[in-house]
Amino acid sequence: MFTGLIEEVGTVCEVHKSGSQSFIRIAAKKVLEGTKVGDSIAVNGVCLTVTEHDGSVFRADVMNETLMRSSLGSLKAGSKTDLERALPADGRFGGHIVSGHIDGTGVISAIQKDGIAVRYTFSAESRLLRYIAEKGSVAIDGISLTVASVNDSSFSVSVIPHTAENTVLPLRKVGDTVNIETDVIAKYIEKLLRPAPQKNSGVTMEQLAKNGFI
Repeated sequence: MFTGLIEEVGTVCEVHKSGSQSFIRIAAKKVLEGTKVGDSIAVNGVCLTVTEHDGSVFRADVMNETLMRSSLGSLKAGSKTDLERALPADGRFGGHIVSGHIDGTGVISAIQKDGIAVRYTFSAESRLLRYIAEKGSVAIDGISLTVASVNDSSFSVSVIPHTAENTVLPLRKVGDTVNIETDVIAKYIEKLLRPAPQKNSGVTMEQLAKNGFI
């Protein structure tokens, strides 16, 4: 589990794509402190498992499904990425619950100066927007952000200078694709409130005949 508080911006060293084995290598420093092979690191919000590292570069295998369904497929050598280690049991919960399982992608449709902040607007599919609520939480490329507004086709967030200085958002431009993870609590609530399927527990004539009663 993650919190959406980015610890470091890393630099992609290599992206290897193939039908049998795809992996990514990223140069980093802070997120590798105390990290062991098998630990999880969120890369632009996608939870990946560290398969090897030397203290300055780590490698993570990436499924083809992940490359296709997230923005990781567009990464190349030199790309900057948001990085966060999994939350330790005794860590401070400063953001919101982020699983590292991307729900889908969105596209930046507008970037506007908003006082000391910058307002980003993202277009997204309705299946994602249904879980995004004004003043609720959303993770964009792994960054925990508060939703400023939402409508039937898009939503916006307001990014403070500290967040901008410590994430990849300032490098993004209109038309860029970003990873979106909606609030996991909203999805669980929806499932719990969904009516359970009705089961037909009655005995039918066909069942009676099959069992020799008629």
